Amino acid sequence: MRTNIVIDDKLLEEAMKLSNIKSKKELVNTALREFVENLKRKNIKELKGKIKFKDDYDYKSMRIGV
Repeated sequence: MRTNIVIDDKLLEEAMKLSNIKSKKELVNTALREFVENLKRKNIKELKGKIKFKDDYDYKSMRIGV
């Protein structure tokens, strides 16, 4: 999708230096991908303590090579 946006030049420059990414397009795509992945991880963390396991559930038995 083609979009025109105004981006803080100093922030863009700093992000490009820190990431060694050379194009603005690649930088924005990388930033959006990492943003989405971060939100997904956050949502998974919210499940902590909310999942009920059977009393006889043995997570170690599902490991390979154990």
